[in-house]
Amino acid sequence: MVKNTVKKLGQTKVTKIFSCLLFISILVSGIATISLIATTSVKAVTYISQSYATTEKLSLGSLVSLKNNSSDEVIAADTNSVDNLLGVVISSTNSLMSLSSGGNNQVQVATTGTIQVLVSDVNGAITRGSQITASQISGVGMKATNNTRVIGISQGDLASSSTKSETYTDKTGVKHTVKLGQVPVLVNVSYFFKEPDKTIIPAAIQNVANAVAGKSVSTLPILVSAAIFIVTLIVVVSIIFAMINSSIISVGRNPMSQSAIYRDIVQLSALVLAILAVGLISIYLVLTRL
Repeated sequence: MVKNTVKKLGQTKVTKIFSCLLFISILVSGIATISLIATTSVKAVTYISQSYATTEKLSLGSLVSLKNNSSDEVIAADTNSVDNLLGVVISSTNSLMSLSSGGNNQVQVATTGTIQVLVSDVNGAITRGSQITASQISGVGMKATNNTRVIGISQGDLASSSTKSETYTDKTGVKHTVKLGQVPVLVNVSYFFKEPDKTIIPAAIQNVANAVAGKSVSTLPILVSAAIFIVTLIVVVSIIFAMINSSIISVGRNPMSQSAIYRDIVQLSALVLAILAVGLISIYLVLTRL
């Protein structure tokens, strides 16, 4: 009986050990499977591409636009073709699904996904969250700072260690040195609208000042112009009030002095117009020169 009891205890102990080993092996297998899935997901391609005809030599990562009056031919995107911005050139092997027409001189263009895009710092440093649009350099993106069509949002910084310096010539013939490199961009072609800068100037007055000057006007010139306008208005109103008041008093005292009163009114009216002209010219100069 004692032997049977010992035997049963031994069997129970072995069963517990076996159960623990089985549980540990299942746990390890589960962790390995999850790791494999996670690794596969990270490396998975998440965008679809389509082939387009082109007559240009386009590098991988180049921004492209649809050619005018065409729906199947692309060109390297720049500031002149930014309104037709389409996508980014990629390798067909990096696409989850690629559609091809089978013609010659075809490139694969992705319109969605996170893609390495050629960019430069021609319009400022590119950091995570920067909106990317076409630049003056064909096929190369830059940071968007004004209302424009954009290719997507940068998911990283343009690191100086991975860039190279290039020189380009603008439309005026001036040469500029910029840094070129690649950053991951979440591609989603859309329009970027710059948020107006916070200022004490009401939007309506700001728009009027910009329209008069033909450019974006800062706060100081607008404040100076407003002061000139207020002073001019006070002077003009004072002269008009004094002119009307004195005319009424003069007519009441001497009805025969109407001709002299009319002459004074004409002279004062000319003075008022001259003051207004000087004030408006001063305001224009302040808005355009400062």
